[in-house]
Amino acid sequence: MKRLFALAICGCAVAEAAFGGNMNCGLWFDDKGHHINAHGGGILKDGDEWYWFGEHKIYGDFGNRAYVGVHCYSSKNLVDWTDCGIALSVTNEVGHDIESGCIIERPKVIHNAKTGKYVMYFHLELKGKGYKTARVGIAVADKVTGPYRFLKSLQPNGYESRDQTVFVDNDGAAYHFFSSNHNQTMRIIRLSDDYLLHTKTEAIMADGDKTEAPAICFKDGWYFLIGSGCTGWMSNPARSYRARSIMGPWERLENPCVRVNPANGLGPERTWGCQSTFILKVADDDYIAMFDMWCPKNAVDGRYAWVPVTFTKGGKIKVIWKDVVDPRAVGN
Repeated sequence: MKRLFALAICGCAVAEAAFGGNMNCGLWFDDKGHHINAHGGGILKDGDEWYWFGEHKIYGDFGNRAYVGVHCYSSKNLVDWTDCGIALSVTNEVGHDIESGCIIERPKVIHNAKTGKYVMYFHLELKGKGYKTARVGIAVADKVTGPYRFLKSLQPNGYESRDQTVFVDNDGAAYHFFSSNHNQTMRIIRLSDDYLLHTKTEAIMADGDKTEAPAICFKDGWYFLIGSGCTGWMSNPARSYRARSIMGPWERLENPCVRVNPANGLGPERTWGCQSTFILKVADDDYIAMFDMWCPKNAVDGRYAWVPVTFTKGGKIKVIWKDVVDPRAVGN
């Protein structure tokens, strides 16, 4: 089925056309005809459906604060998305960790096969504190779409936690990756068997690199991480890392991005105007790197770019820009 996508970068209309797939940095609509509102997100496959969780933004300068919560969408083909509503809602309770007006960023959901629970991790900043509290929030649900019940927020093993993701390895063990020490260092901590606690098994990577926006995958004996430098909402050159063991040592590689985004003329030197958020494994040999194009003055108008990942024979990762990507045909 061909879907209609509009290309209008942060309010500046450029064109409108029909595409069989996703028009990168265009408007992506759900089944209700609304622009998909799932920023800084990640995707979980559960059964034969994909579930996309992300930050629900609102209009205007205040849109980067959480006044709604974490949105969820479902799809059977990664192109046509159904609005499943708000998976985790903020609260009006004064002083609560997820009080309306706090900051919730980069939500990721993983499924625990042993407990049957769905566990959500997200970067949390308490209301009115700016980016000074540097915590991770943890919530849990019995159903993939929620509602998720907020459990707690904390600094993992006493460390600051900002941009983050969670990764489930092939053996079912889960790991929390997060920017720490004023974003100087990326930390890795193995989670408990129920995914609700941080263990004492930990490591550091990218020490002194100021890496944020981590996105992880495993392919051909290598763990790969794509990340971003720390330049606020302004895009910068992406960077990549690899390791044979998830706990390291991690080796820094070059910028994985290739080609230019013709909509704005930006190439690898600015990651096409985007920032990494997640690497989605579509099939055994097919991966998609998910990026956000932020629009801080009107956060709800942020856009998405999903770009196929290529793995070289030399054990490196490449992300080669395409204007239109049909996730159903990645690798073909």
